[in-house]
Amino acid sequence: MSIAVNNTATAQKSNIYLYLVCLVAALGGFLFGFDTAVISGTISLVRTDFNLSPVSEGWFVSCALLGCILGVSFSGKLSDKYGRKIVLIISAILFLASAVGCMFSGSFTTLVIFRLIGGLGIGVASMVSPLYISEFAPSRLRGMMVSLYQLALTIGIVLAYFSNAYLANHASETHSGDMMHKIFSAEVWRAMLGLGALPAGIFLLCLFLVPESPRWLLLKGQEQKATDILTKIDGAHAASNEIKAFKEQGDDNSTSIKELFTPVYRKALWIGLLLPFLSQVCGINAVIYYGPRILEQAGFTLNNALGGQVTIGLVNVVFTFVAIFTVDKWGRRPLLFAGVGGAVLSLVVIGALFALGLTSGPWILIFILAFISCFAFSFGPVCWVVVGEIFPNAIRGKAMALATLSLWVGNFLVGQLTPVMLEGLGSAWTFWLFALCCSPAFWLTWKLIPETKGRSLENIEAYWKDTYHKSPKIMK
Repeated sequence: MSIAVNNTATAQKSNIYLYLVCLVAALGGFLFGFDTAVISGTISLVRTDFNLSPVSEGWFVSCALLGCILGVSFSGKLSDKYGRKIVLIISAILFLASAVGCMFSGSFTTLVIFRLIGGLGIGVASMVSPLYISEFAPSRLRGMMVSLYQLALTIGIVLAYFSNAYLANHASETHSGDMMHKIFSAEVWRAMLGLGALPAGIFLLCLFLVPESPRWLLLKGQEQKATDILTKIDGAHAASNEIKAFKEQGDDNSTSIKELFTPVYRKALWIGLLLPFLSQVCGINAVIYYGPRILEQAGFTLNNALGGQVTIGLVNVVFTFVAIFTVDKWGRRPLLFAGVGGAVLSLVVIGALFALGLTSGPWILIFILAFISCFAFSFGPVCWVVVGEIFPNAIRGKAMALATLSLWVGNFLVGQLTPVMLEGLGSAWTFWLFALCCSPAFWLTWKLIPETKGRSLENIEAYWKDTYHKSPKIMK
């Protein structure tokens, strides 16, 4: 194709290419959400088929978390050394192997092993997918593109709920062949877990069609390849500016993770550790995982409670679009202030309704949905946007791994402690405690998090250095 093309046509082609590549990377979020939520429909079925004890049942649910932690721990180093694309391919293979392996598992031990493999895939994807998108997208659209990851995650959760319900309702239908009958009828949990192989296979095939992260290529000295990709994304002028800014930072791949612990990047480190952690201890996964139990305590019947959980999932998807269309216009900080404020208020009101016994009628569900809405346009997507922006180029993969590990620690604590709190403290104090844990995000946003909308990753990196050396600030 000729270089001398119409500017409008070039912009259109560039945007289509950008969106397609970022959507492929966001499929990692879809698989993350699907794999996390699909387990909810299989627990009772697996318990019955394998005659599990309470301890074994808990291990079946939580073993994937061990895989997540292991996946996060090695994905940062591997992505910095071998590239973002190859590690995403590894995550897709892990997802595919897990889905197929779970579907055909002959014993509980084998099932747990493949659940662990799936956890490795979740851990890898939860770190590398938003990292890849943040490095690939141009500054003016980075918030929107990274938010696609969170949107895909929420869609994965909802589709897992619906696929579980569909397969459970059609489990009695006759299928030809003993194996098909076993998978889709007699032991339908196999079909529930195995269905993840379809999006995993699509993810794997699409990854071979996308390029490597241009900033990783620059770190490895492959300037021409990076230039070609950046030009295709945002035009020759923007590509030239990006590469010039990168060179001015003087990054190289020999920088150690110890650099993150120096005074220059101390604030970035605190943001990277605290924001993901707070996004979990606010109680979001308590509502996602234990929604039916919470709604049953409010007086809903089981069927209504499950219907309420599906509604929660749909609201989570819808309000993620608010972030997608506003994060690059309004900025990261306004969304965090509004979302955290609404989440804290909703949690306090929910606790008060339980404490006063005002659980009849729709009010509990209304304020749970209000909490989900506030999380969906703030904490959920903005967390991934911010942690993908704030770290220096040379160690972004390792630093993102630390931030994602912090998220999984918070996830683990909430998952383990929520049943205990509901039983011991009651619903009212459980939600008040979540409100208390959510509140520090106000201070974090006000004192530490800079506004990064429209700024290049190199500009953000320079901000930390200039701020430390008391130079005029680049960002306001």
